[in-house]
Amino acid sequence: MSQLFYQKECSSTNDEISKVLLYPNSDFVGLYTFNQTKGRGQYGNSWTSRAGQNLAYTLAVKIEDIPLTDFLFNYYTATVIREFLAKLTEKSVKIKWPNDIILAHKKVAGILIEKKKFNGENYFIVGAGINILQEKFDEISNAGSLFTQTGEHFHLKNLTENLHQFLGEKFKNYPSQEYILEEFNLNLFRKDEISVFEIDGNRQNGIIRKADEKGEIWIELEDGMKSFYHKEVKLLY
Repeated sequence: MSQLFYQKECSSTNDEISKVLLYPNSDFVGLYTFNQTKGRGQYGNSWTSRAGQNLAYTLAVKIEDIPLTDFLFNYYTATVIREFLAKLTEKSVKIKWPNDIILAHKKVAGILIEKKKFNGENYFIVGAGINILQEKFDEISNAGSLFTQTGEHFHLKNLTENLHQFLGEKFKNYPSQEYILEEFNLNLFRKDEISVFEIDGNRQNGIIRKADEKGEIWIELEDGMKSFYHKEVKLLY
């Protein structure tokens, strides 16, 4: 049974989700706050958020029930959250490989997926940070919120409850691996467009061609097609 818990303040919803996994068979259990004090992003990056303006949300899903590889589960999660935000805003929403969500050329959401074991059960801990009402991002030039990119004030609690329900439904009915790859690539930010990348400290032009099932991104550079894992290449936008 799906459950959703709220904390007025917490350090990191990914770290504190264990407090609400109360039973060995807990599944689709969510935890959220609008005041996360020590948020974490992918690969040790920090995720800062202003209190009362943005959402920090985590969902625990039992791994044994997921018929996907880690990479494809990551892709599927990104496509599902992208779909939710696209329907919510009625705007074009893209995925910046591997799992940032872009609305009108600004990052409005980030995803952090971890594996953890609680009460003898193995879980995917799916964390999502979504900027909802924040207006200024002085230190991060490519960040935005649903408000800055649409002009709309979304209700924090209603948005969270709808997101939790949407994810719960999507994580109970998985499409084929081929469909997931197709959807991820269909909505890939700056796919088939000339972009600037930073590789080994140097900048060069290239064109994103596809993301593959191994978690790599393929970029057509001046010296040919090359594949990269995360942190081996940075898209500048």
